[in-house]
Amino acid sequence: MQQHSDRQRLIVVGNGMAGINTVEQILKLAPEAYRITVFGSEPYPNYNRIQLSYVLEKSKSIDEIILNSREWYAENDIELHTGTTVTHIDTAAKTVKTADGADTPYDKLILATGSRPFMLPVPGADKQGIVGFRDIADCETMLEAAGKYRKAAVIGGGLLGLEAAKGLLKLGMDVTVVHLLGELMERQLDPTASHLLQQELELQGLKFAMGQKTEEFLGGERVSGIRFGDGSTLEAEFVVMAVGIRPNVELARASGIETNRGIVVDDLLRTSAEGVYAVGECNEHRGVSYGLVAPLFEQGAVLAKHLCGVDTAPYAGSVVSTQLKISGVEVFSAGEFMDASDLTVVRMHDEWRRIYKKVLIRGGVIVGGVLVGDSSQSARLQQWIRTGAVMNDEYHAIVMGAAAVSAGSGVAELADEEIVCGCNGVTKKMIVEAIRERELTTVDEIKLTTGATRSCGGCKPVVEQILKLTLGDKYDSAAAKQAGICDCTPLSRDEVVTAIKEKGLITSKEVRYALDWHNKEGCSKCRPALNYYLGMIWPQEHADEKDSRFVNERMHGNIQKDGTFGVVPRMYGGVTTPEDLRLIADVAVKYNVKLVKVTGGQRLDLLGVKREDLPAIWSDLGMPSGYAYAKALRTVKTCVGSQFCRFGTKDSMGMGIVLEKKYERLDMPAKFKMAVNGCPRNCAESSTKDIGIVGNEGAWEIYVGGNGGIKARLAELLCKVKTDEELIEIISAFMQYYRETGKYLERTSDWIERVGLEKVKAVIVEDAAGRKALADRMEAALEQVREPWQEILDNPNLRERLFGEIRIPAGGPKE
Repeated sequence: MQQHSDRQRLIVVGNGMAGINTVEQILKLAPEAYRITVFGSEPYPNYNRIQLSYVLEKSKSIDEIILNSREWYAENDIELHTGTTVTHIDTAAKTVKTADGADTPYDKLILATGSRPFMLPVPGADKQGIVGFRDIADCETMLEAAGKYRKAAVIGGGLLGLEAAKGLLKLGMDVTVVHLLGELMERQLDPTASHLLQQELELQGLKFAMGQKTEEFLGGERVSGIRFGDGSTLEAEFVVMAVGIRPNVELARASGIETNRGIVVDDLLRTSAEGVYAVGECNEHRGVSYGLVAPLFEQGAVLAKHLCGVDTAPYAGSVVSTQLKISGVEVFSAGEFMDASDLTVVRMHDEWRRIYKKVLIRGGVIVGGVLVGDSSQSARLQQWIRTGAVMNDEYHAIVMGAAAVSAGSGVAELADEEIVCGCNGVTKKMIVEAIRERELTTVDEIKLTTGATRSCGGCKPVVEQILKLTLGDKYDSAAAKQAGICDCTPLSRDEVVTAIKEKGLITSKEVRYALDWHNKEGCSKCRPALNYYLGMIWPQEHADEKDSRFVNERMHGNIQKDGTFGVVPRMYGGVTTPEDLRLIADVAVKYNVKLVKVTGGQRLDLLGVKREDLPAIWSDLGMPSGYAYAKALRTVKTCVGSQFCRFGTKDSMGMGIVLEKKYERLDMPAKFKMAVNGCPRNCAESSTKDIGIVGNEGAWEIYVGGNGGIKARLAELLCKVKTDEELIEIISAFMQYYRETGKYLERTSDWIERVGLEKVKAVIVEDAAGRKALADRMEAALEQVREPWQEILDNPNLRERLFGEIRIPAGGPKE
């Protein structure tokens, strides 16, 4: 092994995806060749910039997009300086100077300074409330703004602008996309595809101001609107600039290194300065600067081999592809996308299903393609474009949907050096070798080992095809689809639950250490899941870990976008009294509640309550929590039933109140809703509930697995019972079976589809002894539940930790 003093000193300026991927390749090729130092201006280790839109829409946390932890740098003997800006490079003395005045020598230097958002040079662009969208700090600014302001404008209808706009829309803002041209994503889509995309986004709630030139930002210190070239204006309290990016060349230019639009490099990524290289968005190769991630990794692979003395073909440029990552929209574009006289075009446009497919061919060779509404064949199409495949009847049928595609077909002829995961520069050969050498059997194992699929996930179908092709008869489709509960562990939900039972693990910390979690502290996915599984398995022994719960469950209220909370007291079965209505009104006036709303579950929601007022308002109400925030029973919706309705055959209100009082406060894998109808007319909407009960001809019909949300699903008939006692036992057994076998955050609609209704019937309806055992375990679990509002009122230490030092008036919630 080489000693430190024998190694060459390699400095990487820029801690982003391009520079660190190059470092990863160097460590694989020649781990002892360099003593590596990395400088990054941001305070974070290397993170996945292309997943910032997920952070913005709150589907992922910052921790979840970290690609290389600080421990990884330490393990690989890399000296990391975060929050440190390099201000000058002395190319003669071969040193870099940082903002704090320190000089660090180098033998080789990689510039990976990335790009910066282009800010329109128009009057008012320096006002408060106008930001770019390029890093975590921008995300945090946007999240903060969404909690304070209502109307937002995103200038730029390209990929980044649309991702930002959809993220702000998900945060509850009224968002208008302002675009200079008449078509969205005009650099990747033709007019037909662009207009189809716009229609889809309009259906989801985005607004558009197309063909508008921004002339001025209105307002005082803070932006209040935009004036366009035609004199019209748009109200905007917050503006995101997403009109493009520019290579970050300031450091190189100030240090005497040749720049044009980007830092000029040759085919081996060398700059004009001896020993200095540039990789990623900051460079310019053959007159082109790339703003997408796949070319950056292709450059990094060439540069790493060159620096390690490994033979490599020079970098000759990249075929770029684009895949929109915002939820609910499938858009893919690669290679050429506009019609031309020398191109043959294969096109399909289904206006009813809003699907558009287009393949462009020159001289028989596939040179480009666009997919909107159905991007299932994006990886295959991209492969054909990269390899210069010749169009044939089979390929035509695959893309246009006229032929079934067998798993593994196409990947067999894929070259070993072909990049499968463009986001992380993973080739087919790297995946195949990892499968064989480490005996991998699942896509998640491949992700942890090679990095393939860990970014946008678009390559997952091809990775699974390679897995199946490599394993052959050993391929187990069930095992291949089994996923770890999070990135901290490859263990599935069933494996974790089994280990908890067999090993007698009582706390989340015990689980993470005993089962060898990669991240011993856990993450935002596994911590609440483990807390649920432990409480479900050991209802008496496990102490609820409140810090592992989501914020709504910690605060026992629904947090709103302005930081206030919604308080929903119980109204059993949707029934209340004049006295309780008067009490709610008085409390709403006392605490200056912004809005009182009747919920879909037949209750009253007091919206706009300050965090510090929550304990006091609970005390004044003197009512139990409605659990509108929890992974638990939310409501039992009822019609008026036989008590009042001339069609009612059963007492739906009475049964609804019994059920709600019985099962309230019990933790479930996900939120749980019930409804009771007094007759088949379905006024309480039983067909879209987790459990729907219908009174019919002297019996109760029990329906299960309904969902009225994003993934709507009609409930299916489980069974019919004659007595109330039978009804309650069946419901208890069903709920407990779901608690014991459901994945955390898995609604019953998904659970039923995964487990199968026939299996549920066999366990709940046909096996009387098993049903009785499940119902008994439900009773044991119900004995442990407590009223959460009262628990906080009775526990000064817990109340102070969550809400600060608050005085509570006399009285408290009643049972």
